[in-house]
Amino acid sequence: MKKIVFIYNPISGISGKRMIISQIESRLDHSLFSYTIRKTEYQGHATGLAREAVNEGADIVCAIGGDGTVNEVGRALINTNTALAIIPSGSGNGLARHLHIPLDPISAIELINECTIRKMDYGIINLHPFFCTCGVGFDAFISEKFAKSKVRGPIAYVENVLRNGLNYSPETYDIDMVSETEERIVQKAFLIACGNASQYGNNFYITPQASVRDGLLDVTIIHPFTIIDVPQMAIHLMGGTLDDDSHMSTYRCKSLSIHRENPGVIHYDGDPAEAASDIEIAIVPKGLLCICPKEEGVFDVAETVQNAIVEQLRLAQMRSEELIKINRRNNRRLREQTLKTNKKIREETQKLLKKIKK
Repeated sequence: MKKIVFIYNPISGISGKRMIISQIESRLDHSLFSYTIRKTEYQGHATGLAREAVNEGADIVCAIGGDGTVNEVGRALINTNTALAIIPSGSGNGLARHLHIPLDPISAIELINECTIRKMDYGIINLHPFFCTCGVGFDAFISEKFAKSKVRGPIAYVENVLRNGLNYSPETYDIDMVSETEERIVQKAFLIACGNASQYGNNFYITPQASVRDGLLDVTIIHPFTIIDVPQMAIHLMGGTLDDDSHMSTYRCKSLSIHRENPGVIHYDGDPAEAASDIEIAIVPKGLLCICPKEEGVFDVAETVQNAIVEQLRLAQMRSEELIKINRRNNRRLREQTLKTNKKIREETQKLLKKIKK
């Protein structure tokens, strides 16, 4: 029997997390797994909990959350024999989407029950592990703004992009990329994104050709542009066709060094961090075990629509099951309260009859 530890943040999306935990209790294959559920108490706590699970011999640690939670859990599992599983419940779910892990909890738990474990790469930016994307420039700048925002989700992210995009000043970067050969670029850029996986989240494909199993980083450089170019660029981002956009340059490498004039913010899996002028990024091949399908990368339109329909049906099923459970609990409490009330009435009635007889 395999030992699995589920880790979740009780503050973020608490009602949804309760439904997910209920589904784990009812749908996880108990003949295959023994399990515990742990909740985090502060930022970074998921990493500590995951390390404890590794030390205690857990076969799998499952992150219930978005890319931030996945990163916290995953960094404790790299180069170990403990596999990562994901039940997506974040605002972007970039890695889960890339790995074709279902976004509805029921299907995600069914995938865990299949327990097909594959090796995947991970990246490092200035000693910070990342599993999906990292970068400098505008996306890092927005990650910092988004981290401070009280409102989450794709709408809040787009609002930050629109509010700050036109006022952002591109920087000049000195970039050295290493693969079979070395290549140096000095480039003014809106952003430089490095992808182990294909997207930021919400199907915004910044490195659409990326694979978590090829031992390479996919690098996208977005050149300065005007407001007229924005609609076409957005179409390419959402369609996974950035290679066709003249304002983008794409590369593949095993590592790269970036130099900029001043220190500033970077991001890894959407989390911002301050960094010096020199930034080092590299890929670590096959350094993480993960429960996921064989397929990865960009969905075609038909698959996207089909998955969205299945996701909504599954979520509706999950909510219906939760409502039924709530109604049953309420009915049980009502019956218990009714029985207590009736018992009290009978007792009071008997006392009154005894008084009358006297």
